[in-house]
Amino acid sequence: MTSFTSKVVLITGGSSGLGLAAARRLHSAGHRVYGGSRTLAPGEPFTGLVMDVDDDGSVARGVDEIISREGRIDVVVNNAGIGYAGSIEDLTLEEARRQLETNYFGALRLCRAVLPVMRRQMGGLIVNVTSIGAHIALPYQAHYTASKLALEGMSQALRMEVGRFGVRVVVVAPGDFCSGFTQHRMRGSRAGGSSAYTSSFARALNVIERDERTGMQPVRFGMLVERIVRSPHPRRRYVIGPAFERLALRLKGILPTAWIESGVRWYYRVG
Repeated sequence: MTSFTSKVVLITGGSSGLGLAAARRLHSAGHRVYGGSRTLAPGEPFTGLVMDVDDDGSVARGVDEIISREGRIDVVVNNAGIGYAGSIEDLTLEEARRQLETNYFGALRLCRAVLPVMRRQMGGLIVNVTSIGAHIALPYQAHYTASKLALEGMSQALRMEVGRFGVRVVVVAPGDFCSGFTQHRMRGSRAGGSSAYTSSFARALNVIERDERTGMQPVRFGMLVERIVRSPHPRRRYVIGPAFERLALRLKGILPTAWIESGVRWYYRVG
């Protein structure tokens, strides 16, 4: 049995949902946790850190503050994310850019900020939170899917680039969780109303939000992240979510694409 070593951990999106659950769990396990977010969660036992992953300066200041306090950063969990709902035709290009700015470029921005630190340390762990939806696209969630699939691809390339410096890169792909994400999802400015997609969009979003409200509890995500941080040899990719979603992901690698897409259209009632 190996002895416990307390690690310095930075988690983005640490004020709510999955990020908050992970921050609480890692803090209770004895790690020195910094929960980065645009607005701090009051009354939490871990250290809150104002950080906007969309802003270069904010990310740099946050990383510098941790280094000045701790002298190192051992673990980064790129969890911050937003969601836009709407058809590809109805969502504006600006809304698409905002989606990728946070979910992809925000994670990329933080990776670039901490990599010089981790290379000097000759060690570190980066956990990039993607989604089961990165590989099974949902109707009216196209840009969310694109952002998470981009993050998966970047993680694979990054792993090959930084492995020789002792930096490990892990992907965690959650399915539906009962978290604040449902309430914070944004509808495209042109979604609904007189759009040609209005009724189909409403039906699909009802199913999506129902599954989220009845999804897994965020504490399960926190437990997985703690296990990854504790492991000397974590896997490259973890999938966590309801059993039927994990099964669907496996079936995608076996069944014809047309069958999978027909099943998704039927399930989300888009015809």
